[in-house]
Amino acid sequence: MKNLVIVESPTKAKAIKKMLGRNYKVLASVGHVRDLPKSTFGIDIENDFEPKYINIRGKGPLINELKAEAKKVDRVLLATDPDREGEAISWHLAYILDLDLNDEIRVEFNEITEETVKRQIKLPRKIDEDLVDAQQARRILDRIVGYKISPLLWKKVKSGLSAGRVQSVVLKLICEREEEIEQFEPEESWTIEAVLKKSRNKFNASYIGQRVGDKIEKRTFGTQEQAQKVYNEVKVKELEVYSLQESKKNRVTFKPFTTSTLQQEGSRRLNFNTRRTMQVAQGLYEGIDIPGEKTVGLITYMRTDSTRMSDQARNACRTFIKDNYGPEYLGPNYRASGKKEGVQDAHECIRPTDVSRTPAKIKDSLTKEQFQLYELIWNRFVASQMAPAQIQSMTALFNTKDHIFKSTGSRIAFDGFLRVYHYAKSKDAYLPALEEKERVNVLSMDCEQHFTQPPARYNEASLIKTLEDLQIGRPSTYASMVSTLLTRYYAVLEQKKITPTELGMTVNDLLSNYFPDLVNVDFTAGMEKSLDEIAEGEIPWKELVREVYKVLEKDLVKAEKEIDRIKIRDEETDEKCEKCGRNMVIKMGRYGKFLACPGFPECRNARPLEEKIGLACPKCKSGEIVVRRSKKGRVFYGCSNYPKCDFVSWHEPTNEKCPKCGDIMTKRVTRKGTRLQCNNKECSYIKK
Repeated sequence: MKNLVIVESPTKAKAIKKMLGRNYKVLASVGHVRDLPKSTFGIDIENDFEPKYINIRGKGPLINELKAEAKKVDRVLLATDPDREGEAISWHLAYILDLDLNDEIRVEFNEITEETVKRQIKLPRKIDEDLVDAQQARRILDRIVGYKISPLLWKKVKSGLSAGRVQSVVLKLICEREEEIEQFEPEESWTIEAVLKKSRNKFNASYIGQRVGDKIEKRTFGTQEQAQKVYNEVKVKELEVYSLQESKKNRVTFKPFTTSTLQQEGSRRLNFNTRRTMQVAQGLYEGIDIPGEKTVGLITYMRTDSTRMSDQARNACRTFIKDNYGPEYLGPNYRASGKKEGVQDAHECIRPTDVSRTPAKIKDSLTKEQFQLYELIWNRFVASQMAPAQIQSMTALFNTKDHIFKSTGSRIAFDGFLRVYHYAKSKDAYLPALEEKERVNVLSMDCEQHFTQPPARYNEASLIKTLEDLQIGRPSTYASMVSTLLTRYYAVLEQKKITPTELGMTVNDLLSNYFPDLVNVDFTAGMEKSLDEIAEGEIPWKELVREVYKVLEKDLVKAEKEIDRIKIRDEETDEKCEKCGRNMVIKMGRYGKFLACPGFPECRNARPLEEKIGLACPKCKSGEIVVRRSKKGRVFYGCSNYPKCDFVSWHEPTNEKCPKCGDIMTKRVTRKGTRLQCNNKECSYIKK
């Protein structure tokens, strides 16, 4: 029997073909083959929101090839990705190829390994039309919101803008955080800090309060005068050990990765944006050429909300841990907890397809980014089955004149899962051996001023965590949402933080005032819940679309009547237009801000906006370093003499020279704070 198997990716097609043999021809659809038209609305509202699908432009030759090959074989199997999007692609392929939806023509590969592919190819099922309906509902809702509100933004604000069903909620969250930051009023506080020494060991202690009988009344200081008064009493050369307390705690391991947690850790640990994480993971899933093996998928499907794993994978992992680390490193036999609300549990967690294929074994077959991400996934999966780490902690209280200082320290007593999946290093070292009543030298003691900090702007990791907690959108769409906000210049990335622009704030104000449901977190999360109910066959998809459209239509009528033309105020500068003498203004374009003459259209003069940082170019010496933005909104630094001078850096240059190689030092913002690092990639010098 001759078979045609259709997958989405050419890479996956190549890998599967090698596994199935000569009775199978494997072709790729290269994503969707049918969709709503780009040039028209494509939804018949009068006919109960019936979609008008068309073949995607440019896919004609591919569709003809698929039709021709389908006629040559005895059976067609649709093996697109195992999610709602993949189910919909199979449904569209069945329509184009005139396949019977009652036939068992759908197969799923959660991992691209020979064992899985050969097993699953024998287990076809019918296309799940409930999953297809959920994808249709999402697509149609997105089209309705985009096509109905975006033209209003073009008319009332500026051409080229867009609104999105989920995108607009994400913009609102970013703008609300910015408003919190602007309205924040810092509160002053003071602390008394001491540096103590015993033998060769130095450690820190902080003033916590005063002893009254057997109790300690904690004290805080709002002013320098309050702190100084106590400081004058406690400034001594020695402190006496008042009490010691030791404890041992277990630090429990992490669950395996889901799409969301992989994106978050990819951002935190590897500095990958969400799009990069998903692109690299896609390559690991679809297949890598390993010497001595066939092309093989290294990880399971990377779009999942589940932390569940198969018994086979769990048992293999536990055997690996026992054989390679010892039985003491085996943890509880972890199984995913019950399915929580909003979780799509169709697939396993993201894990290696073969735990014995360690990162070190296959490093030479992977690119640097593939190796980094595979190592992260492998480590997390193995750690999930390992024993908790045991942390030995010590707390010491020191006394002088009934004033109490506190010092804490910790060390790892048993590394457990930390053997493979590390935390950032703790700032607290273990305290030296101490005894009650013992006197310890005070090296220094100071009053230190502090201010409460405003809430931090979102970075990609924290935004993803927030969206997941609020059950907004799907992890597979997070990358495109952030990218759209940056492309539309609703927000920019500044030192990895997502900051709304004036344009973004303006659009958010308009949407919040006139489309309150569209940007309402609960309303959007409710839509996601309804989409899940459609996927489970609990409600018909058109019921949700009717409900949302009814709300949107009412808001549209009101907005059209009440919104006047909104003019975004241009910021005037001291720069003179060399053509007509007017003061140039700052305008916003597709790639960020630029200088333009306010006399447009009579005077069309424009030039790049050069935000100088007060530093001469280290390469040509004659130019100045200016702040620029990439097409995706990311800040970088270049020479004002470009293109004559091609100096460029993603990190802010400084006047300081590297003491090792003489190159310039640049500022690097990390989770642990700001540090200076040599700009020369060959030099590893870092100054904190």
